[in-house]
Amino acid sequence: MEPILIVRKLIVDDRNELFDAQGMRYVEYPSDLGLVRKYAADVLTGCPEAFLEGNLLEQQLSELIKNGIKHGNGSDPSKTIRIWYDLRHRARFIVEDEGPGFVDLDLWNDFFRRRQTALFEQDFDTFLDLASYRGPKSDELDGGNSLIAALEYWNGGMIYNGRRNKVGVVRWFSS
Repeated sequence: MEPILIVRKLIVDDRNELFDAQGMRYVEYPSDLGLVRKYAADVLTGCPEAFLEGNLLEQQLSELIKNGIKHGNGSDPSKTIRIWYDLRHRARFIVEDEGPGFVDLDLWNDFFRRRQTALFEQDFDTFLDLASYRGPKSDELDGGNSLIAALEYWNGGMIYNGRRNKVGVVRWFSS
């Protein structure tokens, strides 16, 4: 029997339960890229599971915040990044920016599907050609690889709203 290729992708679903913010804590911050790690650390304060996860949880949350500030809000300090969170028994976040949304989401999904197919087929030349995502609006610091890591890390899901300016994620703790 031939192995089956399963390719994850970024999903858009406004009605997904990950967007139910009832009972979650809420904070908002100005769009300041220099404070991304502080914002993530502030949200994770008092979460013992965050310590058990090492710095991966903080890094992944930081990436969500950074993407919202940089790509969503254009690093405009007059715009805010909104975060809902629940750290009881798992890490669950909703991060929303004021921007136009992840307009290249379908392009990114196509890139990722081709990348994963090349890896599955052991077509390493193509896989290396697809090492980093470079979208129409990417700058020299963008590579799209944080999304690849995010799809693996958020083991309970990663969903965008229809406008694509809000992402809901869940990480079930292994302990």
